[in-house]
Order: sequence, then structure tokens, then C-alpha cells
Amino acid sequence: MELRLEAVVVPVADVDRSKDYYTKLGWRLDADFPFDNGFRVVQFTPPGSPCSVQFGTKITLAAPGSAQGLYLIVSDIAAAREDILRRGVQISEIFHPAMPGAQFQQEEVGGRASGPDPGHKSYSSFATFRDPDGNSWLLQEVTTRLPDRGLSLDVPTLAGLLHETEEHHGAYEKSHPKHNWWDWYAAYIHARQQGSTPDEAASAAGLYLEKLRDAAIR
Repeated sequence: MELRLEAVVVPVADVDRSKDYYTKLGWRLDADFPFDNGFRVVQFTPPGSPCSVQFGTKITLAAPGSAQGLYLIVSDIAAAREDILRRGVQISEIFHPAMPGAQFQQEEVGGRASGPDPGHKSYSSFATFRDPDGNSWLLQEVTTRLPDRGLSLDVPTLAGLLHETEEHHGAYEKSHPKHNWWDWYAAYIHARQQGSTPDEAASAAGLYLEKLRDAAIR
């Protein structure tokens, strides 16, 4: 069974102030539902994110500003930081941890080395910013996923995945009966998103088409 994390609650003191802030960030406003009993829920989704953020009144017992180190994964941290700055939102300089866990500490505590990771290693370059209540967000640059971690499908990654899918499907197509290529592509891409290697994804796509043929025969 798949369990999809689709919304995270961020505790805030002033709903309208937070709504203005996340609008300024350029996040998509999905909902703003007030109710007669004082309950109100506001939902925003960061660009390209499958998970949304909710805040409001009577929505959480957590203290405003207590959400810390919420990850925002980007493929180009310099470009992402520049976009946030252009929107008039304060954000730290890009840094890499000089000691484990420094990305979760306040800037004044220390442990942050200036600039991106010298080797530009994936998962190793950061920038941080805070909303008006002090809830903290952590930009992390991820260019190559660790094994079995799935894929983050921004446009360049998706383009590369489609090219990879085409190459593997070409080999399959030459030695198998006529079929709907989109069925094979869908199964392959789904498997890659779940963390399968290219060879494992190709095998999964082949098995999926076998199931479709078996179902059609019956």
C-alpha cells in the first residue's frame, strides 16, 4: 500500500500575514476555507512539490514558529536562492556544513562553511530562510539521488528520464510482440520513481505488459 505525504501543518500566529508571505514566495494558493466556528485552513503548494503546506486557526496545538528544518529540494541552489531574493524574501548565503548537523543550527551558532560544497556533492549545499513566525525552511541541492531513493522530476530530470525510457523501450520493442508503448513507458517511469534501477524498471515494465496480455487473453 502506498502512503503519500501530501500536506504538512505549519503553526503560525497570524494567518493573513502568513498568507501574504507565502504568496510573496510564489507558492500556489490551493485553498482558504473559513468556518463559522473559527476554524480556518489555508493551503499552499511550493512549485513542483507533491506535498503542500497548511496553516490556519484551530488547526494545530503546536506553538507558532516551532516547525524547523523543513526541506525544500532544488536542483540548482544558486538559481533557487536568487529567485527567493528577487521576491523580496530574506535568505541566508549558500553554505555547506563544516560539521554534521550545522544546517539545522542558527547562523550565529557556527558550523557553516561559506559557499556550496567544494566538490558540488549532491545533498551537501544549503541555504535557509524563515517565515514571519520563525518556521524555518532549508533549501538543499540534490542533483543525483542516492540508490533506491527514487527521482525528483523537475523538467531536466524528466527529459533525461524520458530519453532513458526510450532507449530501454527500443531494446524491448525489437524482441517482443506489438504493444502500446505508453503502457511500457508508464510502468518503467513508475518503477524508476519508486527507486528501481534502469534494468529493474525495464524488467518491471515487461512484467506489466505480460499481465496486460494475459488479461486480454482471458
